[in-house]
Amino acid sequence: MTKKLKGKFIVFEGGEGSGKTTQIKLLKQNLEKCGIQVFLTREPGGTDCPIAEKIRHLLKDPANKNMCAKTEFFLFLASRAQHVKQTIVPHLQKDHAVICDRFYGSTLAYQHFGRGLFALPEMKKINSLATGGLEPDLTILLDMQSEKGLNRINARRSQDRLDSEKAEFHQKVRQGFLNLAESLPNWQIIQADDTIENINKKIWQKIKPLI
Repeated sequence: MTKKLKGKFIVFEGGEGSGKTTQIKLLKQNLEKCGIQVFLTREPGGTDCPIAEKIRHLLKDPANKNMCAKTEFFLFLASRAQHVKQTIVPHLQKDHAVICDRFYGSTLAYQHFGRGLFALPEMKKINSLATGGLEPDLTILLDMQSEKGLNRINARRSQDRLDSEKAEFHQKVRQGFLNLAESLPNWQIIQADDTIENINKKIWQKIKPLI
């Protein structure tokens, strides 16, 4: 992005069932107590972004099990391009804190490390074209064993197209996230198998320097 944005862009990454939704809600409460206006969104799709939401349905629908890896990748990027332009950047320009459940880290983890698609530098370059170079101020990676996370979600919801992938795929995704956290700036790893309260406290310690 060529123009300096006023707001803070905070992203949560992690495998299925890592507790992102719960921690995002708690962080929103903490930020609002500090007088900060917060906008919550998620990918694929996005809050107040109907075009991206339609793409989300295509990506999540178990009926689309024959979707090829390249189609999946470019649909994620198409959704993200719309999401960034229509909702994320406008809220950042208003000095809001934007908290997003998944961003390009998930694309790198799932489509590169999980699917084995393209070289990593190539993936990053293509993603940058979709986002206009937008980077999170901070990415929180909630890490836990993939099997434990899948057991959590299987106990409370039906599986979507990505949930139903084999255990080996989800293990590759987890390792991909860890690799990214070691190599990309502004990433912080927090263990997600602690108590909700302890995780919230650890996240807040990482967020406070931003505000």
